[in-house]
Parts: sequence; structure tokens; C-alpha cells
Amino acid sequence: MPVYNNNAAAHGKKGSDVHKGAGAKVPKASIKKRDEDAIDVAEGVDERTHVKATVKPANQVQLSEAELKEEITRVLTANNPHAPQNIVRYSFKERSYKSTSVVDHLAVHFVLEGSLLPKDSEEARRLRIRDGLCKENASMENKAESEEDHAETPATPVEDTGEGEEAGEEERPDSAASRPDKKQAKLTNQFNFSERASQTHNNPSRERSCQTEPPPRVTFSATANQWEIYDAYLEELQKQEKSKEKQKTTSLKKDDKSKKKMTQMETQGDDLTKVRKVSKIIERMVNQNIMDDIAQDFKYYEDASDEYRDQEGTLLPLWTFHYDQVINVSVTALSWNNKYQDLFAVGMGSYDFSKQEGGMLLLYTLKNPAFPEYIYSTASGVLCLDIHPQHSYLVAVGLYDGCVAVYNLKKKEPHPIYKSTAKTGKHTDPVWQVRWQNDDLDNNHVFYSVSSDSRVVSWTLVKNELIFTDIIRLSVNGAVSDGPDGAQLSNISRGTSFDFHKQIDYLFLVGTEEGKIHKCSKTYSSQFLETYDAHSMPVDAVKWNHFHPDIFISCSSDWTVKIWDHTVNTPMFTFDLDTAVGDVTWSPYSSTVFAAVTTDRKVHVFDLSINKHEALCQQPVVAKKKTKLTHIEFNPIYPIIIVGDDRGDVTSLKLSPNLRKKPKSKKGQEQPKGSEAEVAKMDKLLSLLREPELSTV
Repeated sequence: MPVYNNNAAAHGKKGSDVHKGAGAKVPKASIKKRDEDAIDVAEGVDERTHVKATVKPANQVQLSEAELKEEITRVLTANNPHAPQNIVRYSFKERSYKSTSVVDHLAVHFVLEGSLLPKDSEEARRLRIRDGLCKENASMENKAESEEDHAETPATPVEDTGEGEEAGEEERPDSAASRPDKKQAKLTNQFNFSERASQTHNNPSRERSCQTEPPPRVTFSATANQWEIYDAYLEELQKQEKSKEKQKTTSLKKDDKSKKKMTQMETQGDDLTKVRKVSKIIERMVNQNIMDDIAQDFKYYEDASDEYRDQEGTLLPLWTFHYDQVINVSVTALSWNNKYQDLFAVGMGSYDFSKQEGGMLLLYTLKNPAFPEYIYSTASGVLCLDIHPQHSYLVAVGLYDGCVAVYNLKKKEPHPIYKSTAKTGKHTDPVWQVRWQNDDLDNNHVFYSVSSDSRVVSWTLVKNELIFTDIIRLSVNGAVSDGPDGAQLSNISRGTSFDFHKQIDYLFLVGTEEGKIHKCSKTYSSQFLETYDAHSMPVDAVKWNHFHPDIFISCSSDWTVKIWDHTVNTPMFTFDLDTAVGDVTWSPYSSTVFAAVTTDRKVHVFDLSINKHEALCQQPVVAKKKTKLTHIEFNPIYPIIIVGDDRGDVTSLKLSPNLRKKPKSKKGQEQPKGSEAEVAKMDKLLSLLREPELSTV
């Protein structure tokens, strides 16, 4: 900011003030001061002209014209290069120190605190009073007021002419600049100005008073004797007895009315039950007529092209079971009813643990694929279920929140008759498998469950409660870690599936998340009977063969299905299905037939007696490409299977004749029948596998 401009302006202002005061004598001190200011201005002008001269240093580089014309671009950013980049602040949300990306790049280069004050401020007024300027300004104001009283000025503003300007210049000492303490009159808008004034209306004050009437007063006096008190008690007792009699009469009338209503409701209920049965029969008839072609295929259709296929079969799609209220859930369990072979149960839940909502238990029948026969809603997702083999109305369910529940289909109640709680020993992790077992010595129903909390628990139905007993706690063999007090704690092994032997009651298998399968006993819970290194990923299913007592099958997400002899540590058969396997199950009619589902929408059906290396059928059964199959089950009597997917739908499929073919018997040779034939068929396969081993030995 150049200083000479301010000095020149100040000098010009002082000169104008001297000329405007016509007839006033100029003191010598002011003239001397003006001359000194003029000398300072001249010196400032010389310095400015001297600064403009270019001075070249002796060591300046001489550049050519091309180098001078060359443009060098530089990008200037507002970032401070000296700003720190490693500022760390404590995050209370994550409970740790986090580096902050926001850095203040503001850099202050110059700060000047000014000493200027507004003229009209109180602080400026105090300074003027302190310097003794207030007295001079007061005398100037008195002179100006006396002149204004003598002069009559018009109300309208005067036009801007040259004469007016000269007069204004002559009256400069009386201007606002020379009178800083006087308030200037506010200039009004000449074009659109209206002055208004208003005052609120003050309501007149009023007084209101009132007085209440005094309550009536009566003087009373009496003497209380013993007999008067006795008479008062008797009167009170009589009143109480009369009131009780009235209540009895009213209650009797109400009971009569309620009985009449109950009888009416019972008659109406009986009528509704009759109508309900009839409506169910009619609904089934209508659905059967609508889906008559599917019903005919289920009963009579046989794929004639199987005669031209030597070792291949097909699956014929039948009904698709879908419930409209099922949204964003998967089929997590399937189970057929042994007594009513057309009835099966479906568990609805979610394997996506970040989207856990409620679940459902549905029971469908092949006679009515349009709507479920029974519907039960659960607060947590259903992950497994099992129907009692003898008492087909009892359904055991395992839930995602660790609870197990038992539903009674005879009782038309939406809630289970038994349910575990934290007090009654519920699991702390999701329940992955439940299985009914034989009743105990007191004829109480018993079922078992396995969970990710490493517990295998026995549940006994006693009157109105569930009594639990821990059968075994799963642990990784040989893995021992030190506890807080120096104690040795075995690492927990998380169970994912289990199955009980069909003939030996105390023997069962447990699959774990580590890929191992443990052979356990109910009576010996401190150690495993055998451990099989089965898979490299969690075991999704492990199941004993329905016929052969030594054979079981397992599947995993590591793409493999393996068949085992529980007396041997290595698998007898291994099948790689090229994608994750969701479930596997043995057929109820053959010891060598099993089926598996994979996440690429395919159903694989194997028959080891026909082909020991490849599946007889590999067929996609769902139209949508992103759909994954989750579970599969064979019907105990009919040649059909049901398959569940992750969209909540269940598809029924019929096996072609090649997939349920029985081995041919040789002439003149008697073949065993029933289960003995199936055991002999599996033994024949095992002998073929064991003969090469014996020959090598």
C-alpha cells in the first residue's frame, strides 16, 4: 500500500479547507506544516521513480530468444507442503487410534491489528473527549444552529446547479464533516416513501369477583351406647348378606347366558368342522381335476425311451409346491411322513446369517399341491426337522437361535407344545440336525440334536417340559490349549450333521465343520470310537445305509460325495461332482442307489450296482440359473423324490425305470429277497473292492 497517496490526499484536503474559509486568516504554523508535507511528497515521488529503474545483477544468465519465448507452466495449489500428514486421533466408535485424512492447509502470512474506530461509536466519542476536542465542536455546533434559525430553507430538495455547489462550498465549516458529533437527518426516498405510525389498543382493565355460598351447618349430638353399636353392626351384616344374594342371582343369570352361548358356539364349531372337511375334499378334487395330466403321469407314466438307454435314466418333473407368504427364505429341511406317505414337512429358514428373519414349518400333501395342510410360523429360522417314525403327529424342529421345539399336529395351536429355553439347556449356536430315537424305559419320547456349540444333546418329553442331557461334547483330537489358570482345554469342534445307526441303537456318526466324521457311542461319551478324515470343508450330511449295517455316506462343499465302511478309515467310493454338494440321501428301495443335489441346479442319481464311476442321471431341475438346490429326499413308497431350493420352492420328480431297476437273477439260482438281497448286493460290491487289496498283500 503506497504511503504517498495518503499524504497527497491529506495535503489536498487541507488545502481545500484553507481556500474554503474565505476571509479567515491562515496561521503561520499551518503554512509551515504544508510546506514540509510538500517536500515529503516530492521526496516520495523521486523515490518511486528511482524504484522503477531496472538493475541487472552481474551474474545474470543470458538467454536466447527461443529460450525466452519458451513457456514454463507451473501449477499452484492451495495445499500447504509443510502441513503434517500423519495426524492421528482417537476413534471412540472403533476404540483405536485412526489417521485423519483432513488436514488444515491454511497458512497465515500477515496479520495487522488496526487502530481505526467508527466516528459514531462510543469508544471514538470517549477518545475525542479525552483529547479535548469536544469543546471546540460544541462551539461550532452553536454557530451552525444560530445560522440555520435565521435562514429559511424550502421543504423540497434544491436542484443541483452550479450556484448551489458554490454556496455549499462556502458553507463547508457547517457541513457534517466538520461536525462529527451531530446526527445527520435520514434522507427519505423521494419516489416511494410513506411514513406510518401505529399504536396498539390497550384494553380497559376490569375487576370481577365472586363468592360461594357457605355450606349448610347442622348441630348434631348423640350418645353411643354398647347396644347402639351392636345394632349398627347387625344392620351392616344384613346389608352385606343382601348384596351377596344379589351377586349370586346375577352370576347365575350370566352363567345361563354363557352356557347358551357356548352351546351355540359348539354347534357352530361342529358345523364349521364338518364344512371344513367337506371343503378340503372338494379343494383336493378341484386341484386334481386342474392338474389331471400331472396326476396321470404320477400314476401311470413310464419313460419308454429307457429301453434304448443302457445305463441312463431321466427325471420327470411333477408338482411344484410354493407358498405365497414365503419371501427371502430357503428350504432348509425336508422329511416324509412314514404313516401318511403323501405328506411331507418343509422347513423354511435362511443360510445367509446376515439376513436372519423369521422361519416357517409347512406340511404339504401330494393330494393338494396348491396350499399347505399345516402352517406354523417361528420367530427364528428353521434349520432342521424330523417327524416321529411311530407317532406321525409329532414334529421336532431345530431353530437358528439354538432352540429346539416339538409341534403336535393334532392340536390346532400356532405354538409348539415343547420348546427349550436358556434355563432348560438350549444350544448357544444354530441347531443343524434333530433325530427321533426310541422311547426311554418310562415310555417318554426322546430326540437328539447337534449344534455348532459342540454339544450333542438328548431331549426327553416329560409332561410339560423338556429335560436335556448332554451326550457328548465334540473336540478336535490331540489339540489342547492352556486355559487361564494353567488348565488344559481341548479345542471345540463344531457339529454340523449326525445320524444314528439303523440297527445298533447306541452308535451314531457326527460330521463337523473341520471336515471330520466322528463315530460315537451314547454310553461312552468321554472319547470318540473312531475319527475319519473325510473332507476338506464342513460335512453337510452324513447318513447310514438303510440296509447294510457297515456302510454310510457323506457329502461336503468340497465337491465330493464319499461312501465309507465304518470299519475302515479310508473311503470305499469317492465321486467328484464339480461343484458344491448341498445334500445326499440313500434310496429306501435299494442299498446301492443314492442321490445328491448340487448348487448348479442339478440332481445326480447313482446306482453302484450298475455303474460304479458315473451317475446314471445328471439333470437340472430348476429353470432359473441363479437358483441353488439345498435338500433332497426319497419317498418311502412311491418312485418320486422331492428337491428344495434357496427360493423356498419344492419340486417333485419321478424316477424313470432305469433309475429303479432291480438286478436280474440267473437261471436256476435262488436269490434272497427283501433286505437280505440288498445286503448281498452291497457285499458283492465291497468284495470286488477288497480283492485287489488282498492280492497286493
